[in-house]
Amino acid sequence: MEKSLLTRLAFWQNKQTKLELGVYVCQDKLVVYQAKHLDVISTTETEYHVGESVATESITHEFAFNGSNWSCVFASIAKQFKPAKLHITLSASFYQLLVVDKPNVEPSEMSQALLWSVKDMVTHAVTDIHLDYFDSPLPNSTKLNVVVAEKARLSAMVLAAQEHHMQVLGISIEEMAVISLFAKDNQAKLVLCHTPGQELLLTVVKQGQLYMQRRVRGFNKLDTVSADDLAMGMADNLSLELQRSMDYFESQLRQAPVASIELLINGQVDKLAELVSANFDQKVNAIAVDTVETKIALLTCGEFHRVESRESGVQV
Repeated sequence: MEKSLLTRLAFWQNKQTKLELGVYVCQDKLVVYQAKHLDVISTTETEYHVGESVATESITHEFAFNGSNWSCVFASIAKQFKPAKLHITLSASFYQLLVVDKPNVEPSEMSQALLWSVKDMVTHAVTDIHLDYFDSPLPNSTKLNVVVAEKARLSAMVLAAQEHHMQVLGISIEEMAVISLFAKDNQAKLVLCHTPGQELLLTVVKQGQLYMQRRVRGFNKLDTVSADDLAMGMADNLSLELQRSMDYFESQLRQAPVASIELLINGQVDKLAELVSANFDQKVNAIAVDTVETKIALLTCGEFHRVESRESGVQV
C-alpha cells in the first residue's frame, strides 16, 4: 500500500530516526555501509520531491569477527553508528542455496514440504535449519531456489543486534545482492563475483531477476593472483567455466546470449577483463569498486529497498 500524503509530508517526524545500514557478514569481519543523505525540498516536478533525499557521501567500516562473537561485534557497530536499522547480507559460508523440484502442495504447506526435500542435501538436522525460497523467473519452471541457514546461528546474530539496540529489517544472500547491480537492465548479464578465500560465484541476472547461479571451485585465490599468472592460464581456465555457464543458459534454459560479462573482483581485475575479453564476442567489464566487500554492503541496502518496492524477493 502506498504511503499516505500526510506521511510523505510529515515535517514533524523525529529527526532521531534510526540510520539504515547495509551489513555484509563475512567469515572474519562485518563490513558496514552507511550512506549520508541531504534532505531536499523542491517546488518543481523536474527535480526532487518533498521528502526525497540525495546521497552525498558514504561511510564504510570493517569490524573484526571470529565467526561467533556476535555480541562483541554488534557492540562495536552500535558504538560507531548508534542505534540503527540493519539490512544484512550473509556471505556464502553462512548458508546454502539449493535448487529443488517444486513440491506439489498448497503455498501454506510449501515450507514444511521443502524441509523434507532438502534434508539429504544439508549437514544439519531439519529441526536445526531455517529456510526460505524464491521462484525461478523462467516461465513454467518446476524448480525452486531454497536458501538454508543454521537456525541457531541466525538467532544468535539477530539477538545480539537487538541487545545493542539494532533492528534487523531483513537478511539476504550474496546472489540477491548482486542483482541490484543491474536491477533495471533488460539484457541478461553474466556477473562474476568473488570475495577473498571464497569460491567464485557466477550469476546471470536480467530485469532484477536471478536466472541462474553456480559456485565454481578452483578460483578461491583469484583476488591475489598476479597479472603474469592470469596470463599463464588462469584466465583461459576461467573462460572455459564462463563458456559452460553461457552454453547452459542458452541451450538448457533456452535464453538469448548474455549481453556482457561483468567482473566484481578484487585484485588484477582490469588485466583479467582484458584477457577474458579475447575469448568472447561479448564485452567484458571490470566493475569499479574499492573492495568487493564494501560494494556488497552498499548493494545490501539497495536490494532491500528494491524488494520492498516490488513486494517480492527472498529474506531469510
